[in-house]
Amino acid sequence: MKTLATFAFVLCAFAAAAAEPGPIAPQAQHAFATIDALNVEQHWPAGVHVHWKSGEPDGLPESGIGKHTHCSAFVAAAADKLGIYILRPPEHKQILLANAQFDWLASEGTQRGWLPLRDEIDAQAYANRGYFVVAAYKNHRDDKPGHIAIVRPSAKSLAAIHREGPEITQAGGHNYRDTTLAQGFAGHPAAWGRHEVRFYAHAVAAR
Repeated sequence: MKTLATFAFVLCAFAAAAAEPGPIAPQAQHAFATIDALNVEQHWPAGVHVHWKSGEPDGLPESGIGKHTHCSAFVAAAADKLGIYILRPPEHKQILLANAQFDWLASEGTQRGWLPLRDEIDAQAYANRGYFVVAAYKNHRDDKPGHIAIVRPSAKSLAAIHREGPEITQAGGHNYRDTTLAQGFAGHPAAWGRHEVRFYAHAVAAR
């Protein structure tokens, strides 16, 4: 009985260790150096029209619904820097692009190298391994914006990930180089509160 109990304990410990997101790989650090160089906190400002790839205001008038934010344009620009395609202009206009990216990832994206992930733990693990990982939420209303962000490498604990989600980088109503998913998606309570956010990963080619 003692041997069986010891064996069971070892199995449980192994399973717990296997669930950890794991260390941050050098390729993850390299990929995110490229993303951080985009300086999201100083570009893609809310409330003005910007060029999707540079995040610089382009002088064009805003159009469409409400105050423009640029989460989806920033994600598209970061993906482009890493040689990855996600739905972007001109294939889709910037307005309501995050909702369209959510649908695209679940359909065409799976044919373009995007892997759907199980949950926030997988998302942090894949980001730590050097994949380009996004967290996407589609608004329940077709005429209201969703949200999308990039999961960044982090050594945070499982408890922290369960409590507040993985670490992310985003443009939005507030642009963050580094924040939690719970904070970044706070304007969409169902995203984290009801776990309606979805995660996808894409391999990053070595450069």
